[in-house]
Amino acid sequence: MSSTLIQELATRLRTAEETATPIEPIRGQVAEDDEATAYAIQQANVDFWCARGRRIVGRKIGLTSPAVQRQLGVSQPDFGTLFADMVFGDDEPIPVSRTLQPKVEAEIALVLERDVTHEDATLVDLINAVAYVMPAIEVVGSRVANWNIRYVDTVADNASSGLVVLGAVPVSLKGLDLKTVDMSLLCGDEVRSTGRGSDCLGHPLNAAVWLARKLAALKTPLRAGDLILTGALGPMVPVEAGKTYEARIGQVGTVRARFDA
Repeated sequence: MSSTLIQELATRLRTAEETATPIEPIRGQVAEDDEATAYAIQQANVDFWCARGRRIVGRKIGLTSPAVQRQLGVSQPDFGTLFADMVFGDDEPIPVSRTLQPKVEAEIALVLERDVTHEDATLVDLINAVAYVMPAIEVVGSRVANWNIRYVDTVADNASSGLVVLGAVPVSLKGLDLKTVDMSLLCGDEVRSTGRGSDCLGHPLNAAVWLARKLAALKTPLRAGDLILTGALGPMVPVEAGKTYEARIGQVGTVRARFDA
């Protein structure tokens, strides 16, 4: 695909966010199996925002649920870029307008203290690189109208990234079984979503290893200090203005996302 069309589609996605007006899917102009072009569109917008002063703080992993992969006709996750201005603290007020068509999902976040640069990174490499674990709520959003997405749509759209809310109590990975932790996502007293660690690609660390290998192959490896969102532990929940959502993730802890009315 020409660089001109890549830039045109990247601009369409940016404009959708800036004007709060979702667009039609881009897959009519990008083949549904053209992963390289979809990531090129994503990277064009990452480059655009970096040039305007936004700071990259990590990556998010999407499509970690086998059911969602089957729905979109793919056999692997995808990733997006996290900027500093996307990160909120536990129970910090969040403007609903910051994200288009927002939904929330509970996730396990990792923060690294070492680089992971090998294209054949192993689970041991990843574990040795993790400084600590945090509970997280990702506020996903889509610049594509009605969430009418397939694989290339979400990849190009920065993996449908929006915001992330982090719990404020870091936990050591040592002795923590992320595979078996149970998750409940509540709105008030009502449970809206449930799951467990194994619902994220079999184990959240499996997702992180996939990301490490993928980024190393792209010559943009994970670095010390990076934040990683490993993927949803349960179904997404639509956001209602004025509501507070709390994720309870076993020994990992709790985190609250509070949306302004």
